[in-house]
Amino acid sequence: MKVQNLSKKYDDKIVLDGVTLEFSEKSVISLIGPNGAGKSTLMGIISRLVERSGGAAYFDGKDLKEWKSGELAKRLSILTQSHNVQMKLTVRELVSFGRFPHSAGRLSKEDYEIVDRAIAYMELGELQDKFIDELSGGQRQRAFIAMVIAQDTKVILLDEPTNNLDIYHATQMMRMVRRLCDELGKTVVLVLHEINYASFYSDFVCAMKDGRIAKFGTVEEVITKEVLSSIYQVDFEIMQVNGKPMTIYY
Repeated sequence: MKVQNLSKKYDDKIVLDGVTLEFSEKSVISLIGPNGAGKSTLMGIISRLVERSGGAAYFDGKDLKEWKSGELAKRLSILTQSHNVQMKLTVRELVSFGRFPHSAGRLSKEDYEIVDRAIAYMELGELQDKFIDELSGGQRQRAFIAMVIAQDTKVILLDEPTNNLDIYHATQMMRMVRRLCDELGKTVVLVLHEINYASFYSDFVCAMKDGRIAKFGTVEEVITKEVLSSIYQVDFEIMQVNGKPMTIYY
């Protein structure tokens, strides 16, 4: 998956400006940067939820515009920041929705087995018959991740998956993201505001500012005092924790 000279304008406001980026397969890639940097807009374009103004976006060598929605949904999934469910659904029913691109609502034995595995993978077995609105924020987020796992796509896009989670549940979420890559071979692209989560759990980091890519590379190349200070306009100090650069800012 890659984008070339990608741009997005709302009226006269440019929110993405000449973004060129290629996402490595079977990796965790984090998009970081201040509010308004263009992270969620970029995520929206590569998921086809947002129309691009210019440039190109490719998936498996074919322009995203050329993909049929049903076929793309078998290969690429997204979990946005807002995923409120109005219907009274159990966890199992929600996770089953992940099979819709494959089954069109008529689940086969194989579909049910995939749903079972997704529920087990996210450790939701004891909660599968509970209604979504009865769950805690962390449990609900795990249920939506299980739905994405059941969709069984090679690429997973997550827009701020740790948003509104406490430290424990946010850390558990990032561990699950890492497992999706390491154990299931998924390519995971996520928008994060927590720089240390990006540092500890990512293979690559894309730092954005003012709609442009300020720096893209490995964790060690991007999570530096110089790069972060120039992007966020605050002072950073970097320390090594378990071989990863961790940040303190002030």
